[in-house]
Amino acid sequence: MSGVVHEGLTITTLDGRPARLAVIDVDGNILEAGAAVEHAAWNVAIATYRNFLAGHGHLRVHTKPPELHLPDGDK
Repeated sequence: MSGVVHEGLTITTLDGRPARLAVIDVDGNILEAGAAVEHAAWNVAIATYRNFLAGHGHLRVHTKPPELHLPDGDK
């Protein structure tokens, strides 16, 4: 796995073939996979690092699928 600011994350297998990230529950069910997961992981990583640089490394960064609307207070 690698990342470049202007490209985001790149995931490859050991033999160099493209790979994808996925969210998998404890039962092994794939909940989401592909570009949406990669973008979310990248955005959380960037936000976490920015919090660290600003002296707010203790803050937790949350994300959720864009189509999921949770009630206030649930993150």
